[in-house]
Amino acid sequence: MPSDLIQQTQTAIALARALINNKLESIDPLKLVATTVAATYLFCYLRYLQKSDKTLTARFKNALFYYLRKVPYVRRKVDEEVEKVKGDLHHSIHASDKSGHFFVSLPQHGLSKDELIQTAKQYEDMEGPQYLEGRVSGAVFSDEPDDQRELLKEVFGMYAWSNPLWPKVFPGCRKMEAEVIRMCCDLFRGGPKACGTMSTGGSMSILLACLAYRNRALERGIEFPEMILPTSAHAAFTKAAELFRIKIVWAKLDPVTYQVDLKAVRRAIGSRTAMIVASAPNFPYGTTDDIVAIGKLGLDYKVPVHIDACLGGFILPFARLSGYHVPPFDFSVKGVTSITADTHKYGLTPKGSSVIVYRDPQYLHYQYFCDPDWQGGIYASATFEGSRSGANIALCWATMLFHGTDNYMKTSSAVVETTRKIRDGIKKIPALRLFGSSDTCIVSFTSDKIDIHRLHDLMGKRGWQLANLQFPSGVHIMVTLNQTKPGVADAFIADIHGVVEEILASPKAQAEGPAALYGMAQKLPDRSIVKEFAYAYLDECYSTPTAMHNGTH
Repeated sequence: MPSDLIQQTQTAIALARALINNKLESIDPLKLVATTVAATYLFCYLRYLQKSDKTLTARFKNALFYYLRKVPYVRRKVDEEVEKVKGDLHHSIHASDKSGHFFVSLPQHGLSKDELIQTAKQYEDMEGPQYLEGRVSGAVFSDEPDDQRELLKEVFGMYAWSNPLWPKVFPGCRKMEAEVIRMCCDLFRGGPKACGTMSTGGSMSILLACLAYRNRALERGIEFPEMILPTSAHAAFTKAAELFRIKIVWAKLDPVTYQVDLKAVRRAIGSRTAMIVASAPNFPYGTTDDIVAIGKLGLDYKVPVHIDACLGGFILPFARLSGYHVPPFDFSVKGVTSITADTHKYGLTPKGSSVIVYRDPQYLHYQYFCDPDWQGGIYASATFEGSRSGANIALCWATMLFHGTDNYMKTSSAVVETTRKIRDGIKKIPALRLFGSSDTCIVSFTSDKIDIHRLHDLMGKRGWQLANLQFPSGVHIMVTLNQTKPGVADAFIADIHGVVEEILASPKAQAEGPAALYGMAQKLPDRSIVKEFAYAYLDECYSTPTAMHNGTH
């Protein structure tokens, strides 16, 4: 550097120093230090908030309502409302139990086989709406044919004690899981490198996918990973965010199609984005996002794209084979890196099985866990669990092979046709409005003219157990094989007509029971109160009322 340039730089620095010192001469040194410390703290705090897995708005609202609830009057009113809700929940949970007792400690002597079978039958009689009659939305997807039931009884007996943690002890179980994964990779048009594992359900599969992409992001130096979620994404992703400290960046839906807004997804992508999520279809509205466009975004920005096909994984591929128009949603879309699908939904297996599959082992390896230094030996597991039920794997394997492509094509066609029949029936009711296309396996609707929560309540009184939606309020029915039985869809449409007419005839009447609670909960700005209601419900599910205790029962 030329000497004259060095001299000019030194002169400029000296002048700047003199100017700053001159300005600071009139300031108390203690104030200067205190201001500097405060400004530094504020900067660091704001930087922390910006990197936190919770948004600034959410943190502010939580703090505001936390202190508001410290006010004695507010606390008292909240407690009164919570206690009232607890009473209603207690009644709704235990109303069907006519036995008069609970087992609360081990009997001194074990019960006989006949005693246990008799007691189990009593518990079975407590069931609410008969799902095999098609009056329950979702929940159980198979119509439980006798030949499959007998098959699964035998298979369960063979593998009831198996444990895939020990693949050399139970090699048949290991082979079954590997075959289930390979069949799913083929179904989703994966290449030779496609791979994955089984899990015990859709939420677990989703958690595993989020764990893998969180670990991938951490390895790449992303200290505070983010994932982009449509507002319609399953709540299991929110659970994953809480468990793995992933920040959610929400992407709104298109108000007409109820698919995720692609512009919102593009705006949400940043340097900390660990994954983009799309649904095929989503749970609230049954709409499939534009996965081709989202896959392209993933490729353009080098971000993994996960497809939640827990609902559609075993209906969309077979609907496509049956001639229905099904936009690409699987590994045929280049940007898609992983897919979750529930075998225990439209795969028609007993509850307790799902799959998570990846395009390439490089993603799956981020899901694996290994402790190479444990004193008990090198410990490695592919999923969250160590020991697992081999029976769930065997039942899944047997069910998939039992049905085969041809039967899955028949069942998927039946579900799609029934869904569209119900959709078309809802369309003809002026007081109701559909959410999205409702053309695959869910019919979702709302109303601008009647109280939709009251409709849910009155349909419940007619024996239909439907799903409540919120933000916006709505109702949906998830079509299973049980709704495809003769007369079920017609009965459902007729009851919807009847309930709408009843509401229009008495528009000022209010919803009752759980439907009223759901409507009230949506209006509460303090969502922590809603959490208390939910926790009270869960507590009741595990409660054994003391009035019903009887000795060791």
